[in-house]
Amino acid sequence: MKYPIYFDNAATTFPKPPSVLRAVERTMRESGGNPGRGSHRLARAAASILYGCRESIAELVGLDDPTRIVFTPNTTAALNIAIKGFLKAGDHVLISDLEHNSVLRPIVSMGETHSVTYSVFSTCDLRFPRDVEFELLSHLKPGTRAVICTHASNLCSRTLPIREIGAFCKKHGLIFIVDAAQSIGHCKIDMRADHITALCAPGHKGLYGPQGSGFLALSDGLSETELPSPLLEGGSGFQSLLPTMPDLPPERYEAGTASTPMIAGLQAGIRFVRDVGIEAIAEKECRLYRMLRDGLYEFADVTIYAPETEGSVLSFSVQGRPSEEIADVLDESNICVRAGFHCAALAHKTLGTSQDSGAVRVGFGYFNTADEVHRMLSAVRRILRV
Repeated sequence: MKYPIYFDNAATTFPKPPSVLRAVERTMRESGGNPGRGSHRLARAAASILYGCRESIAELVGLDDPTRIVFTPNTTAALNIAIKGFLKAGDHVLISDLEHNSVLRPIVSMGETHSVTYSVFSTCDLRFPRDVEFELLSHLKPGTRAVICTHASNLCSRTLPIREIGAFCKKHGLIFIVDAAQSIGHCKIDMRADHITALCAPGHKGLYGPQGSGFLALSDGLSETELPSPLLEGGSGFQSLLPTMPDLPPERYEAGTASTPMIAGLQAGIRFVRDVGIEAIAEKECRLYRMLRDGLYEFADVTIYAPETEGSVLSFSVQGRPSEEIADVLDESNICVRAGFHCAALAHKTLGTSQDSGAVRVGFGYFNTADEVHRMLSAVRRILRV
């Protein structure tokens, strides 16, 4: 099958490694039991898949205890558990000016229901530890409880210094919640060294797993009384006589049947990333980024946003042309990109994109090639001639 040129990997990676497809199919054929809902061999086989994936994720993010890995269908669900589970009435939080709506909207909602307030800190000058200390300290209040921020923007390749931010949080006794939607699989993450309380991540992006997979990783250092409240209640296959959810993760947060085939695919995706190497994946993405950026520099009508930050995401606009129009014409040339506002109003405001149409986003993945970048540039050249 001939695939289109797929430059929408920031939304979900495609194609998936063959090993991921095989793992999903094999699970549905051979391990179709419901994990934790019985002691028969198929239920045990499904439960083994879940625990094996927890172990792989824990190793990936620097945790000792695999039971602190909670499976979710996506990053948004993980963020909602962390934000609504940790924050209490009247709390104040700090968020960055690059946040996705998966952070902003739950906090705004909690402002309406629990009087939670927030301040937005700038990311443009966070280059050294003293910059982080100065910027965050300027927004700190007596009621500040947490810092919640993205690790990497979904609109450009700017990454935040989470180790320095984590050190600030530890120093001031703050919860640190990290949105790793665009960084997991692209950057190394060590929850202990980065002082991360809760890490929220997808399986279907930089880890090359299937859609419908994601996770919340909770710090080993959290005591039972410090754990966030569960967002959902229901059957967990554990302590069924209790009228409330179990006290400890992962069952405390995993109400309902787990998506075992998707989790098996996620584990295969993690193996793929581990075998290729995070550094090798990042190096290839940066190389493709530079090729596209330098090619777009030739067009006077093209604006590139945050071009100095190399990575897996590049956004641009064409003067006088709506981003949706550019994306539609590229699609006619068999090139898939995403246009608009990318569920990130704060980031678009920060980068100064068009208030009418946003920007065109190119998201690189491991399976993209230099030839595809050249074909993309040729297509942009044709668009500008029309």
